[in-house]
Amino acid sequence: MVVFPFCFQIYQEASYSALQFSFQDKGWGASLANRLARKCDVLNRGLSGYNTRWAKIVLPRLIHKDHNAGNILAVTVFFGANDSALKDENPSQHVPLEEYADNLKSMIDYLNSVDIPKQDIILVTPPPLHEASWEKECMAKGEKLNRLNSVTGEYAKACVKVAEECGTDVTDLWTLMQKGNQDFGCYLSDGLHLSEKGNTFLANRLWTLLEKKLSALPQLLPYWRDVDHLYPEASLLGIPATKKQ
Repeated sequence: MVVFPFCFQIYQEASYSALQFSFQDKGWGASLANRLARKCDVLNRGLSGYNTRWAKIVLPRLIHKDHNAGNILAVTVFFGANDSALKDENPSQHVPLEEYADNLKSMIDYLNSVDIPKQDIILVTPPPLHEASWEKECMAKGEKLNRLNSVTGEYAKACVKVAEECGTDVTDLWTLMQKGNQDFGCYLSDGLHLSEKGNTFLANRLWTLLEKKLSALPQLLPYWRDVDHLYPEASLLGIPATKKQ
């Protein structure tokens, strides 16, 4: 999802289809869904603006055994940008650093409890914050700068540490987007949310992890030219069709 502060993205064997904004325009969810077409359903379970405190509460409503969780092949958990908001300027979204880490662990434990193993969970750190750009957005709303890149970095480090301790995969956007002291502003549309280039960046990094998990999956249903147009049931359902007399 483009609005990264709250994100559960599910890559599932096709059975039913259901992160907010990650399918919008050229979002990273849409990009991955396109790559996985006819292999997996990519389900959106994102809620814009949420933090880990709220996400931990609603997670059992979003993913549970009744949703055939055993067929889930991978889940991304993408939090930190809202949790890392400055307490004095944005108390409604702020979550203390230690609680943030505990909440991530709690969500991982819950996913394990519904038969999603740790190796199928991918944590994503918040991307870096471009303070000058985001401050303009805040000022336009009559507010002060309510986030700092250095603080976001502490939450990103905590996310990486949780992944290491729990045995999940992790995509460290905060570090990757600043590698080599590059200008990371191009990855953000307003200093906080991912731009088109940022969405592509995330999709590509996630794909390096997902491809290993999902590349061996067969394509669902035959290519249209391979369908027997006289007896399509044989091709589509795998059962012999009785020839008409």
